[in-house]
Amino acid sequence: MRTLTHETRIAVQRVRDRYSATRCAAVLLGAFLLSWPAIYNGFPLLYPDSMAYLGNGRLVARALFLHRFSADYGPRSLVYSLGTLPWSWYKNPWPIVGLQCLLVAWIVWLVVRSFVPRHIVTSYLALIVFLSVLTSASWYAGFIMPDILGPVLYLSIYLIVYARETLSRGERLALYLIAWWSITAHATHLLLAIGLCFLLALLAALNRRRSPGRLRPVGEVAAILAVAAASQMALNGYLYGTPSLNGRHAPILMARVIADGPGRWYLEKNCPQLQWAVCEHLRSLSSDPNTFLWGTDAPYESASESEKQRFEAEEIPLVLAALRAYPRQQFSLSAANFLDQLRYFGMFAFNYNERILERLDEVMPSERASYLKSRQERDALHLVLLTHIELWIIVASLLAIAVLILPAWRRHSRRLAGLSIVIAAMVVANAWVTGVLSGFNHRYQCRVIWMIPLLAGIFVLDWLEQRRTGKSDLALPANEREYNCAIQPTP
Repeated sequence: MRTLTHETRIAVQRVRDRYSATRCAAVLLGAFLLSWPAIYNGFPLLYPDSMAYLGNGRLVARALFLHRFSADYGPRSLVYSLGTLPWSWYKNPWPIVGLQCLLVAWIVWLVVRSFVPRHIVTSYLALIVFLSVLTSASWYAGFIMPDILGPVLYLSIYLIVYARETLSRGERLALYLIAWWSITAHATHLLLAIGLCFLLALLAALNRRRSPGRLRPVGEVAAILAVAAASQMALNGYLYGTPSLNGRHAPILMARVIADGPGRWYLEKNCPQLQWAVCEHLRSLSSDPNTFLWGTDAPYESASESEKQRFEAEEIPLVLAALRAYPRQQFSLSAANFLDQLRYFGMFAFNYNERILERLDEVMPSERASYLKSRQERDALHLVLLTHIELWIIVASLLAIAVLILPAWRRHSRRLAGLSIVIAAMVVANAWVTGVLSGFNHRYQCRVIWMIPLLAGIFVLDWLEQRRTGKSDLALPANEREYNCAIQPTP
């Protein structure tokens, strides 16, 4: 390889500096564009669970640093609560919006750069405007919930496994940290990441090109998963005295099998012989799992602390008993739940909810006046229209992918195939995990569905890049080719 002259090194450094400033400005602008729904709302978008995440961080920090323990830390991710605490500190949630928007903007930048090495700023801004205005990406980035960290995790795994050579050492280390936090932010992220890791390991093992080190990137992902699981177990062990992945968790699987029917049928038939706490609420069991867990006078929510512990201990025995008694019925119902979750998504998580203001008064009373001025509080966010827009964007994106997939297939683009596998697998698996194991909710699929327009945008940018490269590559001056080579990230 030819050694660069001193003059060329100086010129390359100037190009690096200029490109670095331009890149930073582009990513910051992308983060600002992603924050528009929160700005339009007049306040960060909230959900009743948002208050639990905001409130629990202080309890965990107090236990870790002051050794002042609480009896209960709730069923939500304690690592996400702790991670967002320095950005809000019980006073203002806006910095959390800035953090999440910046993470999404940077991850999308790295994804675009892995396909478009030249004219990247123009390509990136075009894609980020598209995602911000016409998809749910910007809405979930401005949502005080860990939902957006799911797509951030899956795209990070793509970058680590399929686009490793486009990343600098510092970028890889940052991705490891982001992936770790994203895994610990929600129980479904851990399940989905484990499944994705097994899938990518299988594909690497079956690859005809048995290059040395082909399993190393997947091994790095597995190591991140192991560290994340160990971190959760260590934190829960410290707080509760018993290591566990989820700490104190609501009996979601119990609520699911009861709502589907087999759990309720089993209880109706066998409660006279059982000494279970759930049998005492047999007449009030609902076909909605959320009603069992969180509704007004819900059996679980209204139970005493000792009764909640009994519910939690009875969860797995009930689920296994219902599966043994009604396997065919449960399979059929779970398949229907999966298909419903896969097909239906919407922006309705941002609707007005009276519980938000109640919890906000407990966690951030100083922000009450600001929240009361928000469009969300007035139920004026036009969410039905936005859902219809995204639906048509999804349809158009699938059509664009169908048109452009054949040229990409002929080129044997490893990165495009890898990104397609990751996104398709996670969109489908997310519907399975949430639809089968939890209750149906438009929010669950909406938080990942924007990755389909992202994939369509990458297909278009890759196609344009191939056309541009084919026409102009040979026309580049030698010194410009040298610059382009020198300023690429080093693995």
